[in-house]
Amino acid sequence: MLSPKRTKFRKQQRGRMCGAATRGNEVDFGEFAMQALEPCWITSRQIESARRAMSRYIKRGGKIWIRIFPDKPVTKRAAETRMGSGKGAPEFWVAVVKPGRVMFEIAGVNEEIAKEAIRLAAAKMPMKTRFIKREE
Repeated sequence: MLSPKRTKFRKQQRGRMCGAATRGNEVDFGEFAMQALEPCWITSRQIESARRAMSRYIKRGGKIWIRIFPDKPVTKRAAETRMGSGKGAPEFWVAVVKPGRVMFEIAGVNEEIAKEAIRLAAAKMPMKTRFIKREE
């Protein structure tokens, strides 16, 4: 699963997910893509399961690009712990995704195969997505 090799700080604040994506909102590498329609945190496990679903369906034909990276640590407190005594330890990594962000791209396959592969990957995502094509 994806995670940063090293970070400047071990823990991060949660932050806000308001507004639309201003960067990474166009198809740059492939021909077809999956675009987010809602703001969400996507875990490294969800990214990996979507990647597996897509690559399994296209059977090593074509190429897949992952346009998001989980670089935000999410902390969890131990179960049944009293209030106070600081912030919990980092448990998993998430990518902050805003509406309009292109998450996955596919090239080298026809549109029907790409559409079905992205539909299978979208089932693994915790938010609404849509299938888009490159604009010439």
